[in-house]
Amino acid sequence: MKTFSATPADIDKKWILIDAEGVVLGRLASIIAMRLRGKHKPTFTPSMDMGDNVIVINADKVQLTGNKRADKVHYWHTGYPGGIKSRTAGQILEGDHPERVVIKAVQRMLPGGKLSRKQMTNLRVYAGAEHPHAAQNPEVLDVKAMNPKNTRVAK
Repeated sequence: MKTFSATPADIDKKWILIDAEGVVLGRLASIIAMRLRGKHKPTFTPSMDMGDNVIVINADKVQLTGNKRADKVHYWHTGYPGGIKSRTAGQILEGDHPERVVIKAVQRMLPGGKLSRKQMTNLRVYAGAEHPHAAQNPEVLDVKAMNPKNTRVAK
């Protein structure tokens, strides 16, 4: 028996729509990362971009467990001396670009490298309920129904 290795002709990409409202961020990010890499497919090949195109809506309504909304800090550096900046997850979710929390969570669950950067281009995250990809007829993936631990009631 020979090991199957996919070629670009074997790749079949689908469009997946995920509603992030009320879903725990880490669980959502791990499901998205698995879909982007293509690990849910039996023909998975680690060196190929096998994953689906993923659309995430309602990213501003994603939930965090515990005190992460106030305690989880995102850092970045401006490139100038003393230029380290920080914001909490709650500040980012309430700011102008709440979708960045989901994007960063997914990006950090993928391995670093050229292939992961290519796979991240297949992710589209929107803060609201509207998205411009209706023409692709995305399949709805119900993350809430997969596991009762995937959801959390806001406090």
